[in-house]
Amino acid sequence: MTSYSLYYWKNRRTMQSCASLFSLALVCGLLALAGGLLQLAPLVPAVGLVVRGTRCWSDKFDRAQSFTTTPGMNGWTIKDTSSAGTPTYLCMTEDGGAAALTLDATSEAQVVTLYQNDVLMFDVRMIQHFRAIVQVSGIDAVTTLVVGLGAAQNDTADSVATNAWFRMQGSVSTTALVVETDDATTDNDDKASGQTLAAVYKLLHIDFTRGLTDVRFFIDGERVAEGTTFDMSALSAGLNVQPFVQLQKASGTGTPAVKIALMEVDYKYALGA
Repeated sequence: MTSYSLYYWKNRRTMQSCASLFSLALVCGLLALAGGLLQLAPLVPAVGLVVRGTRCWSDKFDRAQSFTTTPGMNGWTIKDTSSAGTPTYLCMTEDGGAAALTLDATSEAQVVTLYQNDVLMFDVRMIQHFRAIVQVSGIDAVTTLVVGLGAAQNDTADSVATNAWFRMQGSVSTTALVVETDDATTDNDDKASGQTLAAVYKLLHIDFTRGLTDVRFFIDGERVAEGTTFDMSALSAGLNVQPFVQLQKASGTGTPAVKIALMEVDYKYALGA
């Protein structure tokens, strides 16, 4: 046996022991490092972690529910200013569901609002998109309908201080949709969309992604009223809004109705900012 071989055999156990000790030290070191990181992890938020993203608030109204003056599921509340009449307001489970508001044939002024009981849940500066899927029937010359976002409710739609919505004004047209924004400084009122609404669902979309200086409206994916710049940037108060549907008639025995199959708002959030 050579001197090298003899040296190897004599020192093999020592070498194996050293290797084992090295492996053990390496494992212990890694565990210690992992433990240190785990101990540090809870401290991360304290040193400035900010979580940003977009959330979607949505309701498809696919349930059996009668709306009342007491906030119900998803905060929906009814305000009914009829006197002798009995308008109806409930969720319909047919065809995937919808909220249905219908005025009755009593000859009187009636206003029915589906809203969040003036809990103004969205800062308009954080909103990215508003969407609603809507159809109507029975709109006549004394009917007004608005669908969109608004501040505190008022039976006169134009008196809602902050708004961005779609509107039907029966005294002008019983089928035409117009669009509006109001920031209490700039009131873009009754801007023609070139589109109509009747007993077929349409997707109504308000896009806030370019900021409040350039709010845009879409119907079934097509931009409308693009010749108007809808600027809401003058808002300094009244920054918060709620999803809002208001159906009303000034008089008469008509029975206008609206169905809403979807209402949703995409909005930005930041935690720890």
